[in-house]
Order: sequence, then structure tokens, then C-alpha cells
Amino acid sequence: MYTISNNKNNLIEINKSKFIGFLIKVDSLEDIKTNLDKIKKEYNDATHICYAYKLDGMEKAFDDGEPSGTAGKPILELLKKNDLDHVISIVVRYFGGIKLGAGGLLRAYVNTINELIKDEKLKELVEAYKVKFEISYDKVNLLPKENINILYKEFDMNIIYEVITSKENIEQLKKLSSKFEILNKVKTSF
Repeated sequence: MYTISNNKNNLIEINKSKFIGFLIKVDSLEDIKTNLDKIKKEYNDATHICYAYKLDGMEKAFDDGEPSGTAGKPILELLKKNDLDHVISIVVRYFGGIKLGAGGLLRAYVNTINELIKDEKLKELVEAYKVKFEISYDKVNLLPKENINILYKEFDMNIIYEVITSKENIEQLKKLSSKFEILNKVKTSF
């Protein structure tokens, strides 16, 4: 399974209709809601805002008033075909006055997102752990350099970290840490 390296967007015009596509990396349902709300607010005058997402076995497709199966579902199928996860694809449509028909709509939505995917450098999703630990200042240079994403850092008597890291780093972090806690298992890309 893969995810994207960078959030991307594009604009495609077909028979005077504008299709603005977004490909966005997400890690939670909250991320999905935040990104959808942001785009709905920014493009509140759009005719349709259709989307599909895949996140840890959850998936959804939404046509937003377009004929059933012409927008959200084909976008979702494109995500599945490319083995993508932790991604939401959104297409904002401004109707240009010329009807495209069901086949034309389907092609327009799929092409909008496909253009974003085809040039994207995909990253493999791997199982990892979200952990919280505390280490003394003199041990900071001993922290793993690879396969670790720092989410939070607090400076106190010691340094308190919250990170996402690979299974291989767990033992090393436990040895360095005075307090260590595995918060949960996650999928991510490093």
C-alpha cells in the first residue's frame, strides 16, 4: 500500500466546465474533515464538490449531486487501482453551461485525479508506532536518525518527545528513555 509524498492540485477545463482536483495526504478522519471544510469554504460558489478517500480500511465516495456513480465512485476506484491509502481526492466543479453526459463526467473526474497521481512519487506505507518518551539532554544525539517523525517536543528537566517510529527503533528508544509508552500502532511513510 502507498501514499503520496506531497499534496497537489490542478485545474482542467472541459467544454467550459472547470475541474479543480486535489490530492491530499491524511492521517485521520479529523484530517479529512478539516481538508473538506477548508475546500468547501474556499470554493463555496462551486457547482459540485465531489470526493473519495481511503484511510486504514475505511473508504467513502461522494457525488455531491452529480449523476450517481459519475464522480466519487470512479475517483475511489482510481485510488484502489493505484493501491493508495491515507489519501483524500477532491474535485471541485464549476459548470460551464455544456452538459457532458454521464460518460463525459466520469472521464473528467477520473482524468482530473489521474493527472495528479501519474506524476506523483508514491511512498510505501509501513506499520509504525506512536510513542511518548522522556530522555535526558545528554542523550539527544543518540536518538535514531532514520524512520522517526517527531510530532511533539517539550523541554523540561528532561526532553519529552512524542514520535512516530519504526518497530526497529523501539528497543533503542526504550534503552535511552527514563519513561517510555507506546500510544498506538499506526501506518505511515518515512
